[in-house]
Amino acid sequence: MQLTGAEIVIRCLQEEKVEHVFGYPGGSVLFIYDELFKQDQVSHILVRHEQAAVHAADAYSRSSNKIGVCLVTSGPGVTNAVTGIATAHMDSSPLVIITGQVPTAYIGQDAFQEADTVGITRPCVKHNFLVKDVKDLAVTLKRAFYLASTGRPGPVLVDIPKDITNQKCDFVYPKTVAMRSYNPVVKGHSGQIKKAVQLLLDAKRPMIYTGGGVILSDAADKLTALTRRLDYPITQTLMGLGGYPGTDRQFLGMLGMHGTYEANMAMQHCDVLLAIGARFDDRVIGNPAHFNQVPRKIIHIDIDPSSISKRVKVDVPVVGNVPDVLDEFLKQLDAAEARPDTKALAAWWKQIDEWRGKNCLKYKQGKDLIMPQFVIEKLYEVTGGDAIITSDVGQHQMWAAQYYRFDKPRRWISSGGLGTMGFGLPAAMGARFANPKATVACVTGEGSIQMNIQELSTCKQFRLPIKIVCLNNGYLGMVRQWQEMFHGNRYSESYVDALPDFVRLAEAYGHIGMRIDKPGDVEGALKDAFIKHKNDLVFLDFRTDPKANVFPMVAAGKGLSEMILAEDL
Repeated sequence: MQLTGAEIVIRCLQEEKVEHVFGYPGGSVLFIYDELFKQDQVSHILVRHEQAAVHAADAYSRSSNKIGVCLVTSGPGVTNAVTGIATAHMDSSPLVIITGQVPTAYIGQDAFQEADTVGITRPCVKHNFLVKDVKDLAVTLKRAFYLASTGRPGPVLVDIPKDITNQKCDFVYPKTVAMRSYNPVVKGHSGQIKKAVQLLLDAKRPMIYTGGGVILSDAADKLTALTRRLDYPITQTLMGLGGYPGTDRQFLGMLGMHGTYEANMAMQHCDVLLAIGARFDDRVIGNPAHFNQVPRKIIHIDIDPSSISKRVKVDVPVVGNVPDVLDEFLKQLDAAEARPDTKALAAWWKQIDEWRGKNCLKYKQGKDLIMPQFVIEKLYEVTGGDAIITSDVGQHQMWAAQYYRFDKPRRWISSGGLGTMGFGLPAAMGARFANPKATVACVTGEGSIQMNIQELSTCKQFRLPIKIVCLNNGYLGMVRQWQEMFHGNRYSESYVDALPDFVRLAEAYGHIGMRIDKPGDVEGALKDAFIKHKNDLVFLDFRTDPKANVFPMVAAGKGLSEMILAEDL
């Protein structure tokens, strides 16, 4: 059966059971868009900017464990998408990005809307392809889906010249593909796991530290079983929230630059650390030299061997898929004769409870100014802790992570590694398409929301009942906080003094807008948005305390136990 390249693209998406493609048309992909029009198995979501297409596909994937797919044209279509691609790459989101390219004969001729897509995206994808022959198109797309979803996930880009989409060849979609240079390890080494289990059982001050790898590999249930079996304390990174129930006694809160006092202190002073699907990045452990001052044994489970001993030397590396490795951990724990030292563990929990006694997240809500923390706490109460929360990047992101307690995985979707402002709204769109019955809220700030605010148009077209919770403090909040604390109160370009009227702006796009100025109106506004206007997009503009800061805080270059607490100022 002979098909054009454009028909092959659509057939491949159908074979992969792709339901939604996020994209924006242009000259180089018009043959593909023509074929999209002729079928109804794959639904196309028209965004208003290519960056938003990738963010939406990213959140679609992370909230559902499906592969996100986006389609953009050549030149500016690709370059607009690069921020979203880099975001997905840093956070290991499995995406397939299909990009148009100028006709094969024009490549390298500075043709209209030409860009070196392979060269530009090489540093921020798991892999990319330039299709030079229509006969290679089907197998290339199969490889893209395979690469994106196996091993350490990530975005894979397929660049297709326009003439390839109009040429014909026989269509055969391979059921499987094998790549000689790509063989990710799935099962952990049993000998290494045995060493790790023995270390854990011998520990006097154990700690479990997990990251986004637990979420991406669907290992939350097994992590919960292991943690409760051992009765050890656990902390999670920003990307790992929801991998273990946030309301559970053993959970010490998020760790790192804005982590809780108890999580950071336990992380710093443990004697055996079990790291799972995390990478010891700078926002998590601060200064590695300071972290290494306290001797401890470290076990590190990760499917990506390049992440192990990258920043911190590890004693027992275990390379493998997290759920498979945890399965073996649980089996070996059952078979082991030794048991945790209950006396030492009781003393360790007593110390942790003393650290908890500081109540490092306390704040005071007065009668006049709305505290942003208060809004997040009320958001948690009104949604019953059961919403999918997306966020932009800044102070509001940290407050959402600190005060909204995630008990389930894939309910917290945020830009971690790249820290991309403008992520939240398109991410909420993607999450809603992946979970059409879910309650979805975007926590944002007045600076971040304007980065991709044009997507309110997409939300109107597709009638997406997202709730936008804007913590509007009139500043680029996190920038202002750093300028206050480390730059002598010199607020260089951090004040946003020409803000739109968000209520009228939301209404102009056909949505509902609310402005909330008083603490006493916060809960009522949230209830109206989530209950009375359940089926509408509601933009909630909360005017919050402009001087509120995020605490605890570990300053850049400092160690985990060198936190700045609100009470210290």
